[in-house]
Amino acid sequence: MKLSIIIVHFNTPGLLEQCLNSLIEKRLPGDWEVIVVDNASTIFKQYANVQIIKNKENLGFSKANNIGIQKSSGEYVLLLNPDTVVSQQAIRRVIDYTDQHTDGGVATCRVELSGGELDDACHRGFPTPWNAFCHFSGIASLFPHSTIFNGYHLGYQNMHKIHEIDACAGAFMLIRRSAGEEVNWLDEEYFWYGEDIDICYRLKQKAWKVLYIPDVKIVHYKGMASGIKKQTAGISKADEFTKAGAQKARFDAMRIFYRKHYLHQYPRGITFIVDKGIALLGWIHKV
Repeated sequence: MKLSIIIVHFNTPGLLEQCLNSLIEKRLPGDWEVIVVDNASTIFKQYANVQIIKNKENLGFSKANNIGIQKSSGEYVLLLNPDTVVSQQAIRRVIDYTDQHTDGGVATCRVELSGGELDDACHRGFPTPWNAFCHFSGIASLFPHSTIFNGYHLGYQNMHKIHEIDACAGAFMLIRRSAGEEVNWLDEEYFWYGEDIDICYRLKQKAWKVLYIPDVKIVHYKGMASGIKKQTAGISKADEFTKAGAQKARFDAMRIFYRKHYLHQYPRGITFIVDKGIALLGWIHKV
């Protein structure tokens, strides 16, 4: 099996159907498989030529993906969000390039929001305290092409050429199986958000590269399941309980990542400031 596509679904059946239709087109290649892991959605239906795994409760993004991965057999694993519109051409291009560059552990394409602008989560630097400060304070937006001030989204990179990045979004993340197995796949301490940056960080520690391939693209209707992203907040059907849970998971992910990867790299004073900064952001977003 060349490719296993894992789609974790939660209460967006119309978008899932749209995603699968765009993916499968007329038929699925014989050496690809699609596995949908459903996190106890209230509405769900079966799909032809798709393996369905139904969880009895919402286990979160990381754990659900890991369940799907363990049932898969592809040389590559593509983590794909159900709120995306993709093409086999885009997937093939990313696979072909990664085949030719054996140090690539993860690869992604250009991910666009529905308005055509870049989903900046697909082109990320690691959230060091400095990078995060520049991003959340707004300094990065004032100097979008600065190597000093915009390390959070690597805005100084040539966005039209293939290059290495720190991390990409789990909305479209191709992982070489041998690389994923080396780091034991996704960290299940992350419930929703953060797991994509975390696995990229751990892979880069093992000398794997994260590749950005912008000559193909997909569309991402970002935040439809969570209801907390401004691009889709007005059309998402997420209830208030789901929105609150997503916001909490978002800030929990920041704390988990810092504690896991940065706690012993920075003095206590920086850690204190980071903790207060995350708490302030949580208060602003009413977490």
